[in-house]
Amino acid sequence: MDYVLLIAVDPSAYAGMTQAEQEAIFGEYYAYTEALRAKGIYVEGNPLQGVETATTVQVRDGVRATTDGPFAESKEVLVGYYVVRVDTLDEALDWAAKIPDARHGSIEVRPVMELPDM
Repeated sequence: MDYVLLIAVDPSAYAGMTQAEQEAIFGEYYAYTEALRAKGIYVEGNPLQGVETATTVQVRDGVRATTDGPFAESKEVLVGYYVVRVDTLDEALDWAAKIPDARHGSIEVRPVMELPDM
């Protein structure tokens, strides 16, 4: 089954870090991604551009409205994701706990809904 590991972090967590500390975390991400690939469970993953680049779309009564920024007002913002293919939720949770930003933010683990072929 595929699981999405959604990475949410308070951007201020990085504000106080030195360039070297930030680069060290990026190195951890590289190693984490390579570990997923080596296990054969990596499906995809990407960092997201900053929340200031977000646009939220809503349709009400057939009318589209757009707003700059994220829909949810939250201290933590979505900064990236991984999709992994593992056998159990427990295995997905174990991999989520290894994401470097689990120490600074939170990782939401959600199974991908499997739809019938059309």
